[in-house]
Amino acid sequence: MSLFVNLEIDRESCLGLKECGKCLKVCPVGIFGEDGEYPQAMEANQDECTLCDLCLEACRPGAIKVRKLYED
Repeated sequence: MSLFVNLEIDRESCLGLKECGKCLKVCPVGIFGEDGEYPQAMEANQDECTLCDLCLEACRPGAIKVRKLYED
């Protein structure tokens, strides 16, 4: 599997699944799953990311970080 992005959930900024969970609902390719009370970017699905930014727009600022590995 070849990844070109790494998605991280900042639990300090994220409101959690109970209060929010919007990233799970808006992601068109199902990258996010549940990790207890918080969403998790599923490593096996991250290579499906289309960089659509829907998760970034739906969530609180800083809650999700998308690092483009090809820019490192």
